[in-house]
Amino acid sequence: MITRRALTALGLLALSPLARPALAASGGPRLAAPEPMDFDRLKTLARSLRDRPYAPPPEAPASPTLDALTYGPLQEIRYPPGHALFPESPYPVTFFHLGNFFRHPVKIYALEGGQAREVLYSRDLFAYPPGNPGKDLPDGAGFAGVRFQKVPADQPGADGDWLAFLGASYFRAAGDGAQYGASARGIAIDTAPGPGKTEEFPVFTRFYVSPAADGAVTILALLEGQSLTGAYRFTARKEPHVVIDVACTLYIRKPVERFGVAPLTSMLWYSEGMSRFLASDWRPEVHDSDGLLMRTGAGELIWRPLNNPPRLSVSAFADRSPKGFGLLQRDRSFDNYIDDGFEENRPHIWVELQGDWGAGSVQLVEIPTHQETDDNIGAMWVPADPPGAGSERSFAYRLHWPVTEPVATDLARCVATRATKASWLSEADRRAGRANLVRQFVLEFEGAALAGLNPEQATVALTLSRGSAEEVGATWAPYGKPSPWRVFLKVFAEGPEPVEMRLQLKNGDRLLSETWAYQYYPQAPGTVL
Repeated sequence: MITRRALTALGLLALSPLARPALAASGGPRLAAPEPMDFDRLKTLARSLRDRPYAPPPEAPASPTLDALTYGPLQEIRYPPGHALFPESPYPVTFFHLGNFFRHPVKIYALEGGQAREVLYSRDLFAYPPGNPGKDLPDGAGFAGVRFQKVPADQPGADGDWLAFLGASYFRAAGDGAQYGASARGIAIDTAPGPGKTEEFPVFTRFYVSPAADGAVTILALLEGQSLTGAYRFTARKEPHVVIDVACTLYIRKPVERFGVAPLTSMLWYSEGMSRFLASDWRPEVHDSDGLLMRTGAGELIWRPLNNPPRLSVSAFADRSPKGFGLLQRDRSFDNYIDDGFEENRPHIWVELQGDWGAGSVQLVEIPTHQETDDNIGAMWVPADPPGAGSERSFAYRLHWPVTEPVATDLARCVATRATKASWLSEADRRAGRANLVRQFVLEFEGAALAGLNPEQATVALTLSRGSAEEVGATWAPYGKPSPWRVFLKVFAEGPEPVEMRLQLKNGDRLLSETWAYQYYPQAPGTVL
């Protein structure tokens, strides 16, 4: 709580650079007394908290006001650009309001010159429309999160943000198309747990934000959870696409079953490869991401189209020090969404690992959903040797948020994965009862490696974990010669277990395409594939 003495001190320091944030704009946030802070001090704080009994972060007091602040009323509340922290910075800082879904207030500090000052919450900082219940929230309730605006507070468009931290350890950035989409997380603990277990959601409880310098903003964040604590440093740049350098040190309280580093999360309800008979929606596709791309330590590019599976699915791609992985939105055609949400502009998220991360696996979590409001897709790096209680681990990686492909390659990329019941079966197959056991796949590839080649010159190298494939071959698509190519195949499989499929295009010993990897559920006709 700010004191009269602290206010007097702020007044005496009015001409000091340290005091400018408190006095930069009329109606802006008040700041508490300064205290030393930097990344090393934050690590010391995180380590000391690890060695104490865990205390859950406090919620805002239960009240009808918070209950009433559901999505609609919360979206009506504005934080005027003139109330921003660092309003003269290229990227002023504004704050999220607490609500029904965001009940944990976070502490936010202005960090400048090695000194941190807590930003003091007041409902007067926000603008409420008539009748909005947020006006009844008491002073001192706190902020839900923090975000960075696109331009200085005194310029048009100052109320648009490009980087936001809100909820648990989630954060996200807008891509080149000025759209938010998939999110990143600080850490993922026991995602997709076994029977009798629940996922743990550590939370960022403090943010220390600095004004933009040399085109970048720096955020320090304190992470607290039942199993670990952590200190994070984010250095974010907006141009040409958002790039965030992440450095973190994690202090382990107790063993973790699935230790997910650099985790990403997204949504896929259905894409062009899925039947929509149960979707109950008029749009051709609904997703923020449509595939997982991986570049292995050996340099192989693997493309895994996402599923909305009939049951919880976890796929692990074993590797050692991969070069990167990410959730991509490859489908960039408005006609494939026809939605005013403009999903075709959603950014990719690409994780570029820095240093030797050792052995482990990129793990993909896919959760069944029947609506677009669920983030049902997760991707993360899981070390082969998860840290034990009392230990600590440090990681460094770079997050890219472009709308163009994050990996430059001449190899052909798979740009569409379609599947349906086979349109043609022999009479013998029908008499043998194989009609419900076969699925036809049609893939499309495009890329420089295909230029000057006829699809008949290509070998389709296909492997299946079980079942069999027939009528496998490549041909021209009826548009856009010499690319894309279409690959047709029919897969026969019985039983409920998924079929793991891998496919590459080759010309002799020459590799023409990335590796297409897919998980097919034979006994899910009419829902998802």
